[in-house]
Order: sequence, then structure tokens, then C-alpha cells
Amino acid sequence: MIIHTHTRPRIPQPRQQHAPAVVLREVSRTYGDPANPVHALRDVSVDLYRQEFTAIMGPSGSGKSTLMNVIAGLDEITAGQILLAGEPVGTLDDTGRTLLRRKHIGFIFQSFNLIPTLTANENIKLPFILSGNPITPEQQAWIAHLIGVLGLRERLDHRPAELSGGQQQRVAIVRALANRPSIILADEPTGALDTRTAREVLALLTTAAHEYGQGIAMVTHDPVAASYADRILMLADGRIVGEYRGLDPRQISEIIIGLQEARR
Repeated sequence: MIIHTHTRPRIPQPRQQHAPAVVLREVSRTYGDPANPVHALRDVSVDLYRQEFTAIMGPSGSGKSTLMNVIAGLDEITAGQILLAGEPVGTLDDTGRTLLRRKHIGFIFQSFNLIPTLTANENIKLPFILSGNPITPEQQAWIAHLIGVLGLRERLDHRPAELSGGQQQRVAIVRALANRPSIILADEPTGALDTRTAREVLALLTTAAHEYGQGIAMVTHDPVAASYADRILMLADGRIVGEYRGLDPRQISEIIIGLQEARR
């Protein structure tokens, strides 16, 4: 969904200097026929930081989804190294990756991915139930704070079908932030929302990064959504071809159009 606006939402803030949540070094991912492989990622090296909101953009097929999947340990890498909260993802087995994801990654999806038979409150607490870890008093206080800030107190007993799209995405945001992960991976989080609600969600993600110290990596096709980010990474043909800060939607659109034309 393209959000139409002529007003910049804010001025991006410079990144704070601290340890990265995710480190990728010369990461490649190929698949298909070895004689004619498809290069989904090519020698990608980048750091994703806490307290920074990063947008990941590029033409269709540029490697955006693959990048998110290898960070989460859902796809194997062919070469290179990925560190998530200092842990080498590539050396872990499936169980180890699952445990690492539960502890260090929060997910936000375009389709919300809430369990329809559970209430909002139950959906928020589901990751703790799946991990078998009881919610500590500190975590409960943090969740209560998020629920209050996002205006969900009166909706906790409602199931997803009884919530608006914006309310469902707020529930998903609380769920993603609940255990204070090292990084949130957001896949087109405003794609199913109307313009006003999309802006509200993007403002919430900005607050999560700048005020709560959360690292956020968001895949988006929307130049306006990307303009909320502190940093924009541009991918093309599996490579990072540009890193930008402080761009407005028009400038972002021009870069995307240029990359698309270069592929013709």
C-alpha cells in the first residue's frame, strides 16, 4: 500500500554508537541448479543496531525477503557469517535457532499473524507460553505499559475478528516487543492498513526504536513508510547497493525507479 503524503514525518536521528544486534559478514545465499545457480544474496555485509529503525528496500526479487529469512535462521546461508546478539546463527542446529529466535527476534507481519481463537491478551503472551518461560513481574509491567501506550486496555478480551486492522497490528507490536528482543523483523507491517493507521503504526515503530532502544529492520515497498526510518538499505540483485539517511519519499521513489530501470 502506498501512503500519499507531502509532509515529512520527522527528521531521522543519527545512530547511537553501541554494539549491533545483528552482524552480517560477506553473506551469500544461492539455490537451484549448481551449474546455473540463483544468487539470492551476494556478499552482504551490514550491521543492524539497537535504537535504530532500518528500512530495507529494493525491486522485486532483489533479496529483501531472503535477507530477513537468513537473519532469522529460517534459510541457510551458502557463505559468510551471521551473528545474532553475538551468537553465530550458522553453527546452530534447528533447535538452537528456534531458541535463539524466541529470545532475540520479534516478528511483525503484514497479515498480523494472530491466532484467531485467542484473545488479544492471549496472543500477546503466546511467545512466553511456547517457550515455557513464565512472565516475570518486570516483563508483566513492561507489557502493561505497552498495552496502555497503544490503547489496547479495553480490547484485551477481544479476539482478532473483533478488532480493526490497526488494533490487530498493535497487538502484534506488543507481542513483538514483549520480551525486549534484540531485533524486530517487520515484513510490510503497514501493507494491509489504511493511510491514517499506517502512519500511526510507523510512529509506534519509531518510538520503539528511539525511546525503548529497540532495533527494527523493516522490509517495505512504500517510500513514505521508508521515510520514517533512520537508515535505508537498498538491495538489487542480492547486493546492498546503497545506504541512505534523511531522504524524503520523492527521493526514495527516484532511487527505486532508477534501480528498476537499470534491470531492464
